[in-house]
Amino acid sequence: MSLLKNQYIWENIKKNMETSKYTIKTKRIKESKINEVDWDNIPFGRVFSDHMLVMDYKDGKWGEPEIIPFGDMAIHPATSAIHYGQSVFEGMKGYRTVSGEPVVFRPEMNAQRFRKSAERMCMADISEELFMFCLEELLKFDDEWIPKKQTNSLYIRPFMFATDGYTGIKPSETYRFMIFTCPVGSYYTEAINVKIEEKYSRAAEGGVGAAKAAGNYAASLYPAKIEQDRGFHQLIWTDAKTHEYIEEAGTMNVLFVIEGKLITPAESDTILAGISKRSVIELAQDWGMPVEERKVSVKEVIQALEDGTMTEAFGAGTAATIAPIKMIGFRGKEYFLPGEEKRTFSKKVLSELDDIKYGRMVDRFNWVKKF
Repeated sequence: MSLLKNQYIWENIKKNMETSKYTIKTKRIKESKINEVDWDNIPFGRVFSDHMLVMDYKDGKWGEPEIIPFGDMAIHPATSAIHYGQSVFEGMKGYRTVSGEPVVFRPEMNAQRFRKSAERMCMADISEELFMFCLEELLKFDDEWIPKKQTNSLYIRPFMFATDGYTGIKPSETYRFMIFTCPVGSYYTEAINVKIEEKYSRAAEGGVGAAKAAGNYAASLYPAKIEQDRGFHQLIWTDAKTHEYIEEAGTMNVLFVIEGKLITPAESDTILAGISKRSVIELAQDWGMPVEERKVSVKEVIQALEDGTMTEAFGAGTAATIAPIKMIGFRGKEYFLPGEEKRTFSKKVLSELDDIKYGRMVDRFNWVKKF
């Protein structure tokens, strides 16, 4: 998406929100848990903020959103999402800038992708305006949970699932949309080992690989665990038909620096359109670095590893941010990437992204949204 179009969409969403007819109910927790948090040692995805947002879809429309204390919820044993898998989600992050302002990184892209995922999974549509209204209201309500420490952030999880209590295979007629948040530290604390997977598949053409659907992740757990037990952090998935082309890694898109060019698989119906990856590409283009989004063969990757023309490989994702790859496994062989001193591009990307997110440099792309 172009910078001008991206800015236009956000400005129009904000304009609509300012004159919005949306209302919201709120109920504050009796006693905050915030003083129990060890801000210097936050495990990823284990500590939750005080409140969550809940909104139900029924009779063809969304009801009034509510912000309530974070906690368990009761569901019907025949809830459609449990039995038939209609469930989609997003992941984004909020930051505290050096001047103390709370901001979110490119949330309008998450809103757009959420709608696409819901459409593919035959679920209720939620407008970008309503999505952003709910997000902003929750973040303002739990503003103090955005970490002040600038190695930390607030992970934000919007999701939607089918709620019909019915054991028949059809699209649900009711849905629940929710958002909760977690203060987090780093997902990976060191460079990672990955294995190119040739037996199992993450997604097939015509399937739901481009949707951020819960089932995609469930299907990846077994093969990922097999290789994690062998010392790999993640898999690099290949195409389901031939296993000859690179697609993405388990928690992130994958990018390579080969002969001074940034090379990454093009988006398709089997590859999730990554917001972090798109940001990396736009930074590279801004710096004048050649970028190629296209089919990337396993053969090409292994050849570049063998002849030394690949200087960097890394993953890009909301949780992982920029995750350098130190070793790629393939057919029993281990191919080691050059050391940290050669990771000039990925380190520069990570540094500039952090500087933009934390307000240490001018956001010339209009990526960071204040609320």
